[in-house]
Amino acid sequence: EVQLVESGGGLVQPGGSLRLSCAAAGFTFSNYAMSWVRQAPGKGVEWVSAINNAGSITRYADSVKGRFTISRDNAENTVNLQMNRLRPEDTARYYCHAPDVYGGGYYHNYWGQGTQVTVSS
Repeated sequence: EVQLVESGGGLVQPGGSLRLSCAAAGFTFSNYAMSWVRQAPGKGVEWVSAINNAGSITRYADSVKGRFTISRDNAENTVNLQMNRLRPEDTARYYCHAPDVYGGGYYHNYWGQGTQVTVSS
């Protein structure tokens, strides 16, 4: 029932910008913190950014701090990631992450299908 659908990825030149969006459904979105993670081919999952349920607290990995901005719109059940001054090392598949979502007597972690970001000249 939980659905996370990422969009907004694509091919961009170094120094360019992209805005990723994640549409969430199937849980009470406003009750949960959300995060973005990414994974490059052959690499582990890297945490990128997080935002609390109200959108008043944000956190960033050092590698993206000052370049990326996470935000959310609880009225629309969306979380966004504005990515500026992109670098080739930002190339990865980006996933929206919903941690500890309760359902069926358990707490679950959910990810969407991801959206590919490729930074190349």
